[in-house]
Amino acid sequence: MAEQSRTNVVEGAPLGDLGRRLATRRTQLGLSRRETAARAGMAPSYLRYLEEHPGAAPGTGPLTRLAEVLKTTVNDLTGGTVTLPPGPGRAARAPEFTELSPQECRSLLSSHGVGRLGVPTASGPVIVPVNYSVIDDAIVFRTAQGATPSLAAGCQVAFEVDHIDDAFSQGWSVLVRGHARTVSDPDEERRLASRAYSTPWAGGKRAMWVCIDPYTLTGRRITV
Repeated sequence: MAEQSRTNVVEGAPLGDLGRRLATRRTQLGLSRRETAARAGMAPSYLRYLEEHPGAAPGTGPLTRLAEVLKTTVNDLTGGTVTLPPGPGRAARAPEFTELSPQECRSLLSSHGVGRLGVPTASGPVIVPVNYSVIDDAIVFRTAQGATPSLAAGCQVAFEVDHIDDAFSQGWSVLVRGHARTVSDPDEERRLASRAYSTPWAGGKRAMWVCIDPYTLTGRRITV
């Protein structure tokens, strides 16, 4: 982790939509800028230019090579699929379906991000996305009093995270079932705030902390 942090500092912050997508994807694959450039047959300085200049407009050739190295598509790198739901591709010819171990589920879940919360309401169950963190094996998120996610407090809920790789028609999902509760202790709220991975993307004042204590944890993976 320390080596990765030093690399990010030296390489500089990505700018522009293409730059952010390039940097995010190679970071997901554990590739440095120099490794990515070498595999794509280009100079590291050119890849740096693509990542750090918002107006960069590479040709089809460099983009195609980068997409191959980063195991994605040109459409994904250029944001062509940003408004589409995940998984529009066709199923692979010979997919393998496997159950994830509890350890694998915890590892994937603790990567943080955005999950889907299943909440019981008076008119029936509702599923909403929430920015979450995993702290001491519990799923925590911030919301506003009266907002849909706040209705989870005091209920048995379902929480799901997943990742879809459209380029290869594969991915994984992790499902948590547990009891949701409101965090009311000020010291506990401060502790969660100091350790939370991110603030809610929706912005605004969201001072209500909800904690989900899991009692079942299952997951599945589809590979090609």
